[in-house]
Amino acid sequence: MKLNKGSVVRAAAGRDSGKLFAVTEVQGGYCFIADGKSRKLASNKRKNIKHICPTDSMIDLNDITDKKLRTLLRQLAVEE
Repeated sequence: MKLNKGSVVRAAAGRDSGKLFAVTEVQGGYCFIADGKSRKLASNKRKNIKHICPTDSMIDLNDITDKKLRTLLRQLAVEE
């Protein structure tokens, strides 16, 4: 599974399972995810790569706000 900055993933484990997130950073076996609501871009969540499922979508995270991220993830959730 290849994850990059901006990849859209679905949490498969934990209290946030089933929700869509955007990957903000990848380090070793972990990635940092944000959704713009409960996990802002400034205080993203560290998550084990084993506990997420990648989707085919990508988001450009350059100069994006939390509100714009929430909107994009909401649109992707409706499409699936």
